[in-house]
Amino acid sequence: MQSIESTALEPTRGELAGLSLLQKLLRFLPAYGLVVLTLFLIILFSILLPQTFPTVLNLRSIISDKAIIAMLSLAAMIPMAAGRIDLTVGYGIVLWHILAISLQTMFGVPWPLAVVIVLTLGALSGFLNGLLVEVARIDSFIATLGTGTILYALALWHTGGRQVVGVLPDGFYALNGTMVLGLPITGLYVLLLASALWLVLEYLPVGRYVYAIGANPKAAALNGIPVRRFVIAAFVSSGTLTALAGILLASKLRIGQASVGLEYLLPALVGAFLGSTTIKPGRVNVWGTMIGVIILAVGISGIQQIGGSFFVEPLFNGVTLLVAIGIAGYAQRRRGTVTRKAPPAAIAESPGTR
Repeated sequence: MQSIESTALEPTRGELAGLSLLQKLLRFLPAYGLVVLTLFLIILFSILLPQTFPTVLNLRSIISDKAIIAMLSLAAMIPMAAGRIDLTVGYGIVLWHILAISLQTMFGVPWPLAVVIVLTLGALSGFLNGLLVEVARIDSFIATLGTGTILYALALWHTGGRQVVGVLPDGFYALNGTMVLGLPITGLYVLLLASALWLVLEYLPVGRYVYAIGANPKAAALNGIPVRRFVIAAFVSSGTLTALAGILLASKLRIGQASVGLEYLLPALVGAFLGSTTIKPGRVNVWGTMIGVIILAVGISGIQQIGGSFFVEPLFNGVTLLVAIGIAGYAQRRRGTVTRKAPPAAIAESPGTR
């Protein structure tokens, strides 16, 4: 019932042994090509737009606009690491940002309690997704599409199609409006979350178990890994992060409306999918996801400043995704060729065990 496969394709020591410097660079290019492209775009737009692009004001704007997308991409990345997909990241944020506001304005709930309630509901929605996928055995794409649509319908029912407005406490506004070192605090949130997820996925046993499930759930189960428990936990984590993104969106917009939120779905998924094409191509990873979000933010910001039309953002998202998948496909073909030619000792080293 997997929706995606998670298998790292980064070069191994055995593959790099005996290669010249140029050959090693070419071998690393598929893994770090998106990083190089990101740096190239930053330099290019800084040269073309020296008065507007390489400025603190532009950096603030990018962080403010893309921090929530980055958080949703991290949320979507967790189930992807386990070989599943979660579409509720785009639908859930609609309901969660509305509830974060309406609990305070309509029911008089203190903002810290409202935050706790929304986070709890986000975790419960993730738990429901996990049950549908692992217990009911529904494909994760279908299951999360269904639950996401239900969450969106609940948002429409709760608001009646109208905006939720009201005066909110300053403490709630500060969740998104605070500046740290002259930059929005949401950038710090994303950095802390990314660092925590990186440590968990790369250096703790739970991360190795999740990647093992994503690579081959049957083999993981035969090795004693409780697949069902970890997949459900992945969906719970995704739902909680989505709820957190909804709270920050509510703090930013200061109004709740059902028409806001769905536009985050495609960029968040694109960022997560791009994360599987760089750093460790073929396997979703934290810093690859961050690079995916950054290249989307940099590219769209630069093109819009040059004078791009309203259709630039979805066009750039789609083209970047296709190019990145092409790079990953090249990496996979290259890896297969090298593996067939490599001696048995070199083949024995697996990137999943390093």
